[in-house]
Amino acid sequence: MTSQIVPTEAGDARITWCPAKKPRLVLAVSHGAGGGIEARDLQGLAAVLPAHGVTVALVEQPWRVAGKKVAPAPRTLDVGWRGIWEAVAAKGLPVVSGGRSAGARVACRTAVELGAVGVLALSFPLHPPGKPEKSREGELLGAGVPTLVVQGGNDPFGKPGEFPEGEFGMVEVPFADHGFAVPKRCGMTQEETVTIVTDGVVRWITTLGECRAPYDC
Repeated sequence: MTSQIVPTEAGDARITWCPAKKPRLVLAVSHGAGGGIEARDLQGLAAVLPAHGVTVALVEQPWRVAGKKVAPAPRTLDVGWRGIWEAVAAKGLPVVSGGRSAGARVACRTAVELGAVGVLALSFPLHPPGKPEKSREGELLGAGVPTLVVQGGNDPFGKPGEFPEGEFGMVEVPFADHGFAVPKRCGMTQEETVTIVTDGVVRWITTLGECRAPYDC
């Protein structure tokens, strides 16, 4: 792994590169509002995807690099994401835009504008906990590129069954919460939940080169 500081209009971001030996795609993926790139799903993807020809760029938004504890407004998050795009696209490879939670919303909002070939939405926060009437489905449905949602079966920000019908794929992580943690009584280990995430992403991301139209995948 190597790290790169990238200046943006929202401050300095940081990219941690996990390169594939023979890359065919780049997955640029960021964290949520409550954590960083140490999240178990992000680290799992960084460990697994390079063997499948995908270079992973783990992106830390400027607010995290600056040591702040509270994420800024969505508009500022989008500014930071736009600012790192030239760096993740510099290798001349197709780029999948991804993120977990708030980072997934950023990826959806900016995908078409930035030229992403797909969106990976980990723990997409469909609504605030207990407030399904405040839906963010418009952001997800408006991504405009092939999209995969990976969602915990017990995510208070939106269980898989709450999602609207749309042109996106869904991988459910049974019993998991917003951070893909599962209770001990469910009979699954945390390692198994990460494997469900990485296996689902590998299956989906390997099809992107086969897409003939925006929603074939």
